Amino acid sequence: MDQKILSLAAEKTADKLQEFLQNLREDDLTNLVQNQAVKGRAAGALLRGIFRGSPCSEEAGALRRCKIYTFCIHLVESGDLQKEVASEIIGLLMLEAHNFPGPLLVELATEFIDTVREGHLVNGKSLELLPIILTALATKKEILTDGKGELNGEEYKTQLIKTLCSGRWDKQHVIQLTSMFKDVPLTVEEVEFVTEKVLKMFSKLNLQEIPPLVYQLLVLSSKGSRKRVLEGILAFFNDLDKKHREDQSGDELLDLVTVPSGELRHVEGTVILHIVFAIKLDRDLGKELLKHLKTGQQGDHSKNLYPFTIALLLSVTRIQRFQEQVFDLIKTSVVKSFKDLQLLQGSKFLQNLVSGDSCVSAMILEVVKNSVHSWDHVTQGLVELGFLLMDSYGPKKILEGKAVEISLGLSRMPVHQACKLGADILLETFKIHEMIRQEILEQVFNRVITKTSSPISHFLDLLSSIIMYAPLVLQSCSSKITETFDYLSFLPLQTVQGLLKAVQPLLKISMSMRDSLILVLRKAMFASQLDARKSAVAGFLLLLKNFKVLGSLSSSQCSQSIGASQVQVDVHSRYNAVANETFCLEIMDSLRRCLGQQADVRIMLYEGFYDVLRRNSQLANSVMQTLLSQLKQFYEPKPDLLPPLKFEACIVTQGDQTFVQEPLARLLCCIQHCLAWYKSKVMPLQHEEEDEEEEGFYQDLDDMLESITKRMVKSELEDFELDKSSDFSQTTDTGIKNNLCTLLVMGVCEILIEYNFSMSNFSKNKFEDILSLFMCYKQLSDILKEKASKGKTKIATKTNDSLLSMKFVADLLTALFRDSTQSHEESLSVLRSSNEFMRYAVSVALQKVQQLKETGHVSGPDGLNPDKVFQSLCDVTRVLLWRYTSIPTSVEESGKKEKGKSISLLCLEGLQKILEVVQQFYQPRIQQFLRALDIPDDEGEEAEVAVTQRAAFQIRQFQRSLLNLLSSQEEDFNSREALLLVNVLSSLSRLLEPSSPQFLQMLSWTSKICKENSLEDAAFCKGLMNLLFSLHVLYKSPVSLLRDLSQDIHGQLGDIDQDVEVEKTDHFAMVNLRTAAPTVCLLVLSQAEKVLEEVDWLITKIKGQVRQEIVSEDASSQATSSSQSIEKAIIIQLGTLLTFFHELVQTALPSGSCVDTLLKGLCRMYTTLTALVKYYLQVCCSSRGIPKNMEKLVKLSGSHLTPLCYSFISYIQNKKSTSLKSAGEKKKEKTGAVATAMARVLRETKPIPNLIFAIEQYEKFLIHLSKKSKVNLMQHMKLSTSRDFKIKGSILNMVLQEKEEEGDENEEGIASEHGEQNEEPAKKRRKKGNA
Repeated sequence: MDQKILSLAAEKTADKLQEFLQNLREDDLTNLVQNQAVKGRAAGALLRGIFRGSPCSEEAGALRRCKIYTFCIHLVESGDLQKEVASEIIGLLMLEAHNFPGPLLVELATEFIDTVREGHLVNGKSLELLPIILTALATKKEILTDGKGELNGEEYKTQLIKTLCSGRWDKQHVIQLTSMFKDVPLTVEEVEFVTEKVLKMFSKLNLQEIPPLVYQLLVLSSKGSRKRVLEGILAFFNDLDKKHREDQSGDELLDLVTVPSGELRHVEGTVILHIVFAIKLDRDLGKELLKHLKTGQQGDHSKNLYPFTIALLLSVTRIQRFQEQVFDLIKTSVVKSFKDLQLLQGSKFLQNLVSGDSCVSAMILEVVKNSVHSWDHVTQGLVELGFLLMDSYGPKKILEGKAVEISLGLSRMPVHQACKLGADILLETFKIHEMIRQEILEQVFNRVITKTSSPISHFLDLLSSIIMYAPLVLQSCSSKITETFDYLSFLPLQTVQGLLKAVQPLLKISMSMRDSLILVLRKAMFASQLDARKSAVAGFLLLLKNFKVLGSLSSSQCSQSIGASQVQVDVHSRYNAVANETFCLEIMDSLRRCLGQQADVRIMLYEGFYDVLRRNSQLANSVMQTLLSQLKQFYEPKPDLLPPLKFEACIVTQGDQTFVQEPLARLLCCIQHCLAWYKSKVMPLQHEEEDEEEEGFYQDLDDMLESITKRMVKSELEDFELDKSSDFSQTTDTGIKNNLCTLLVMGVCEILIEYNFSMSNFSKNKFEDILSLFMCYKQLSDILKEKASKGKTKIATKTNDSLLSMKFVADLLTALFRDSTQSHEESLSVLRSSNEFMRYAVSVALQKVQQLKETGHVSGPDGLNPDKVFQSLCDVTRVLLWRYTSIPTSVEESGKKEKGKSISLLCLEGLQKILEVVQQFYQPRIQQFLRALDIPDDEGEEAEVAVTQRAAFQIRQFQRSLLNLLSSQEEDFNSREALLLVNVLSSLSRLLEPSSPQFLQMLSWTSKICKENSLEDAAFCKGLMNLLFSLHVLYKSPVSLLRDLSQDIHGQLGDIDQDVEVEKTDHFAMVNLRTAAPTVCLLVLSQAEKVLEEVDWLITKIKGQVRQEIVSEDASSQATSSSQSIEKAIIIQLGTLLTFFHELVQTALPSGSCVDTLLKGLCRMYTTLTALVKYYLQVCCSSRGIPKNMEKLVKLSGSHLTPLCYSFISYIQNKKSTSLKSAGEKKKEKTGAVATAMARVLRETKPIPNLIFAIEQYEKFLIHLSKKSKVNLMQHMKLSTSRDFKIKGSILNMVLQEKEEEGDENEEGIASEHGEQNEEPAKKRRKKGNA
């Protein structure tokens, strides 16, 4: 039969073939096709024959063709055929599809779709035909009926696609079905149907099937719906990540059920590659991605930036075209995230409404962690992002070229946190990815070398962390490090110190690196630049500290321990210790040469020697001999020669410059500390094997210091050739020399005071010597102050840093104020008898704390060791606290009236500074700090008392002091002390947990003080009010507080209409005629500004939520209810603020900053109201109406604020014009007076146009909202005054001519112009009313 069909098909005409096929039963024909196809014979030729004999022009032929076509589809789908045969049949069927009439195409397509929906597809091979059939159908122009109506081919195709997409798809054929659609010409609407269907299928597929499906979907997106495709893919993976995180943090048993982490990350990595590849080919897809994420960022950024999205963005940075935009997007998201967090932490009102979502920084660090799963395409972006954040937000150079080094980890500033995040990204990436390590290091070193003008401490910290993590890994980069060493002499000293400290662990494991550093340092020692020589000294001292010589004491006092175990390898072996000794003695030799250089270099050396000894005790002899020989050059050996030191030899004059060549006081300071340390640490261990020679030379130093003390005590000012009659002017050589000499003598006195105290063992004679030395110091200090106040120079008035060590200051204060030992009583009474000495001791402590606050460390030994400084700080605080609370200022001051501040007041000032410093630099150790204040030693009390309770105990002490001060007579009230007490209370209140009863107690106490005390002291009032607000915002929103205060201000200052008598409210007695304006007025306006900022932030947030609800129709009701609660809170805030402004705008405020700030505040208020109206315009689109309380708010603004704003503007303008008149009348003789008055008027009325514009914008959008919501919101609005801000040329020319002709007529001209301006709006208002 098949041969018959083939032979008939070969004839020229198909008539016989048609006739033959007509007579065959359909079953025979289908069986024949099936047999031929299964056997793999010439099925294609047979089918061609059958189709030739079944023309579509005849009904029977068309039906037979359709029957065979359908049968072939089932045959291919059955999977019984060989691949080649199936492909041949499919190819043939494709060619024949276009010959079918419309109705049959519909029938074929419908059958196909039914097969898919019923899940009868076996291998999906036949799906290749569906696009051809649908395309053929779309080309048919004839009208087809589907039982419901008449459609053309295109419309029918759309209907069939909808049917297909609304049905069930078998999981295994989803990818084939998606792939199939790329060959069908689709309209935008059809693409949306298909996209939605495929996206819904994501969750039903296995994870491994997602990447190919994403690929097909991205190919399909070229036809349209790019945004929806990207949204869907991002949402799916972000949800998957979220679930995965929750599962991992939950029950461990769930791990067996959930997707393994590695598999998920590999799938995500593949999908990211597919998307990036698609963006490379289709630029619009990239634009759509950025547009989608930027839109999301306007609302709640953390809702959009999940680890998957961030990883995708970082991969997109490899495409040059999008690199800059993507980094900008991530950078702004990071900073915005930190700013939002800061805003949330500072406001209880916001915390109650908004949950603190996970921070973008945590998401980015998760990407770093996930990138271990072969995400090579992400790592480069991570590194670039890390450096971008560090470069953009690192510490900035402050004026005078000094950046305060504050630990980035402790800072809460958003920019500092962003910089720290950059460093964390780089460190974590360095740990995970070996391939990228070299590049990270190179970039860090490049910045260290090139950024000489800006601070780079953050890069040095990063380098230090990297080296501590893996010192041995860095050995492979030794060439880069040695290359960096070559630039040392050109780098700033601070950078050199930081760099050498960071690479120091490497010097112990790499001899070649150490040798190359020594070569560089030796060269630098003889460089012409002073900084280079100082760098060399710093480098050599660091080496001496860290290469221990055999027999040195254990370095438990080390300020920097080395974390990596491999670094310790060679430190303790005998060979290396011997080698180290030779090496260290060589360095000492180099350093001795520095003793002939400038004072700055010598100071560095003297400051470094003490640390060297502490860390490397075997170098003691070498160091001490060096110091002894240096001292001998300036020491007068004859025991009766006064003064005992050659002060004149220390000062050199070269040309017209006079300067200190030998900083003698620093030299003595170094000797004194090294000697004290040697006696306490080394000598006790050496009693067994006494070495007379060594003992002798330490004895020499002791004897010399003893002799210097005795002779300094005997010396008079005349012996130094310094007394009141000497020349101290800064213009003559002698004057400069005398100034420098005085400072040297004062420094030596200080060092001898410390030396004698440490040697005294509480001997009365020693203490008398100390007092004599202090009197010498004081006399010189007084002379300098006196001369400085007479002369115009400020150089001598600058207090020189005290050379006393922080530890000594703590010991001295403890002895003076707290030592109650009976045996010490008599000797200490010598020092205690001098009030000036005690004041001096406290003022030096203050100076040290100030230095710590400004630079992060103190001068003197152990000043760079944070632990030792912290310990001394605790000791000092304990003494100052006891002294202040035991002897109040009032008691002290009533006894003696002396010049300067009382000791108690100095103690209080010290406490205030210390509390700030501890919170700035020692935040993690606050518990320890507060514990140290309660009990002197750490034993005797359990350490588990909470910070809040300890802080509350201290707060109570200061509250008592403030109450005592407030209850004193008004003439005895010490304003300075009251302000300091408020500052101390502010610092301590920051340590309280806002949810604790102690916090509430503190808030109610502060509020009570403000309500009951009426002091006319502006500074105290400002401090107390600031404290009240800072506490209040952490409890609840301060709007009700603002309203009460505004009523008080209105009552105190009166109304703008003088005929109206204002009823005085007395919510807060602190608001009185003296403090109401500008103090309290400016304070409440700045708080109102903060409230409006929070409200703006909330409006932006809920706008973003509305946008997301519009995008995803199935928005959860939970999101809607949360935004409704936020709306309610916003309206209550704005309503209360409106009453606050309602009071202030009627108040007769004095001209100047109050009026200016109020106008700006009103402008901000209207801008926020406009933002809320715009939000409701958006909400109206999603068929939600306007709530009643919003209508009330609009009504309130129309009746209580807008009309009063215009009255206030008129009041200001009238006031200005009268002040101009009076200025003209009073100062007719002064031509510049009127010009100045005019300039001030212009400056102060500048915000008026902005306010009127803001009001008009508000009313404009209200009109829009009224139309959209069908609610008449404008019924409560009075027509606003129409104003014209045009410059009237004719009037201006007239005024200028008058001014030229006659200066006196100037005022009248201006007054008349103002008169015209004030009258004109009335006409315009009528005009507007008619219109």
